[in-house]
Amino acid sequence: MNARALPTLRAVFTGYAPRVLQARGWVLAGLAMAPVLLSLVVRALASHALASDPRLALQIFHNVLVGLVLPIMVLVAAPGGIREDIEQRTLPLVLVRPVPAWILPLAKGLLWYAWGALWLSFSGLGLTALGADPASAAQQAFALVLAYWAELAFLNLLILVFSRGTLWGAIVLFGWENLLRVLPATLQRFTFLHHIESISGSRGGLVADYEVLAQAQITSPVPVSVLVLLLVGALAWALAGWRLHRTPIGLAGREAEG
Repeated sequence: MNARALPTLRAVFTGYAPRVLQARGWVLAGLAMAPVLLSLVVRALASHALASDPRLALQIFHNVLVGLVLPIMVLVAAPGGIREDIEQRTLPLVLVRPVPAWILPLAKGLLWYAWGALWLSFSGLGLTALGADPASAAQQAFALVLAYWAELAFLNLLILVFSRGTLWGAIVLFGWENLLRVLPATLQRFTFLHHIESISGSRGGLVADYEVLAQAQITSPVPVSVLVLLLVGALAWALAGWRLHRTPIGLAGREAEG
């Protein structure tokens, strides 16, 4: 990392910080907190039917936070990064000063990562109010934050490489990820969901033995899954920076398409 990279990272992060208090930022916060808050409201209105139950917290974590909220947050946050500057033709203004272009995807992405990770942490830890064990809730919050890092970086890379990167990202996050239960053991390791479940110490569901495509589900050691998500995110940010460095800036063409 050269001498200009860290000052650029800090300047972009602080300069764009007010963006998270605009509509996109509050949508992310609402997405993260809505499942837990709505569940608490429903439980308060029907306390006898929905008493504190660890199983309810587990279902909300896997079926709602991991299966729905996390990918939607990634799809909302990623276009607010460097892609927004490319589409609006404002990136040349950022590059008026001699700054390293390769650091910009990470600089803008870190802002949205920090904001989203904050609310995902609150949401994960909030599962204790629904009956989750505090230690389990901490693991689940940790898994959400790490997965958000990797998935956000991955989608930022896709939208810089492909003209319809957001669409490809949605296909991966809602298509490929949902094939986990029927993938062979080797391919299971190539899903974010496998590592989320390995870190959280629980599964969102199993394929019944009688189903034709059923596959034995494997679990990776927690340190391995943590390292994988960290490295995938770091590699994706690095490749996104390399891609931006190789992209013609300020020209009409494919790089400006949504």
